[in-house]
This record gives sequence, structure tokens and C-alpha cells, in this order.
Amino acid sequence: MAITVESPPIAPDEALALLEISPDHTSTGRRNRALISLLWRLGMRPGEALSVSPGDIDLDERCVRVNGRIVGMDDLAAVEIARWAERREEMGLGSEGPFVSTLRGKPLSQAYVRELLPRLGDRVGLAHRVHAMAFRYACAAEMAVEGITTEIIEAQLGVRPQSTVARYLRIPEGDDIIGAIVARPVPGSR
Repeated sequence: MAITVESPPIAPDEALALLEISPDHTSTGRRNRALISLLWRLGMRPGEALSVSPGDIDLDERCVRVNGRIVGMDDLAAVEIARWAERREEMGLGSEGPFVSTLRGKPLSQAYVRELLPRLGDRVGLAHRVHAMAFRYACAAEMAVEGITTEIIEAQLGVRPQSTVARYLRIPEGDDIIGAIVARPVPGSR
């Protein structure tokens, strides 16, 4: 069963522009790029993205553990997350506290994210509202267009299947999810 989406809230080229408007050479820019990657390419909820710890991220296995589930990481996200991890190490932030943090290692507030994303949208010139959940919806829409099964999309996003038949179906496991997400094309490279 495939999901169809009439109009995703953020198109892939818009999401890529929002990612790229944050400069890779600054610490804040790298942090914001990692945050956008967690929201957009991994489909995390804002609270999940802000609660991930450095120990939850496995760049070798290309996954993140969040709320008791395994979330796959594609090439684009892996690069952005690795760059922020490298910068965190250079800044001496260590493995304690949240992965997406202030430059002093303190938790970022959801209010900061609510202010950041519209500001980036304005800088890119988007006429519509940019918010954290729009990246999650865009992630789901893009995966559906790419032909990823509904079961994998639900597992990646941490959504429980709604049908009564779902209890009899095999739920995708970590390797299934990671394999499908790692194979996702990088936007703009098709």
C-alpha cells in the first residue's frame, strides 16, 4: 500500500535550500544543519530531535535510537550529523547532554526552533510558513514518492499502524528500516 500526498508542506528543493542557508563553517550553522537533517531526512518530531543524545547516534550503523525505536539515516543526514558531531568534539562538549545543543552543551528550547525555522524560511524567500513538523510531513511524503513502503515509513516515523489487520502483519525491524533509509536518494541528485 502506498501513501499519496497532494502537496507536501516543504518541497525537497525548499528543504535543501533551508539546510544550505545555514553556513557549514560556523558552529551554529553546523548545529542547525544537523537539526534540520534530524527533522527532515529522519522525520523526527521536534521533541525527539532535541532529546537525542550523542550516544544515541551510530554513524557507522547509520541509525539513531530514539524513544525505543531505530531510525535510519541517509547519506545527506549522515554527513550533516557527522559534521556537527565533529564540531561538538572540537568544542569539548563531550557525550553528555543533548546532541543538538547550545554551543555550551545546554538543551535547545523548542521556542528557539520555532523562531529559527521561520527566520531561515524568510532568508530563503519562502512565502509559506516553515515549522518543525512540516519537515516531518515532507519526509513522509518524499519517502512515499520514492516508493518506500507504508510499513517502513510508519516504523521510521514511530507511527503505529491504524488498521485492525496490522496486528497480524510483520513490523519492520531495525535492519529493514536502516536499509530502506540508507538507500534514499540525495535530493537534487536524481
